[in-house]
Amino acid sequence: MERSRVAPHLREKITSPAYSVTDRFASWERQVRRMEPGWSSDEFYPISAYDNDLDSRDALDEVMRALPAEAGECALGQLLARLDARFRAVTVPDPERSLRPWVRPTNERPEAEPGEWWKRKPARLPWAE
Repeated sequence: MERSRVAPHLREKITSPAYSVTDRFASWERQVRRMEPGWSSDEFYPISAYDNDLDSRDALDEVMRALPAEAGECALGQLLARLDARFRAVTVPDPERSLRPWVRPTNERPEAEPGEWWKRKPARLPWAE
């Protein structure tokens, strides 16, 4: 699909999907690690990247819903549960949606139904360091 959207001379250079499930898991893991203690603040992380990482988490939610029900118990489901637990450990509830002017769901679900990750904010703002 991704290859069909680019010029012929670029198609051969695309060897793996940019938005694969593996890449989405890697994005979510990097995002969680970035907010954990010990993250190097030398790496620039803008708030727009946080928004993109939450979109990646949305994509993982869609992938998991597309799998058979027992998939939640498989290695992918367990990995996602561990990453989500780490995310909750380094974030705080944001019922007033204080990041709303900069961070908002962009998928096709109604905004009234965003995943829990959209309703939390980092305890330590990685873009403010």
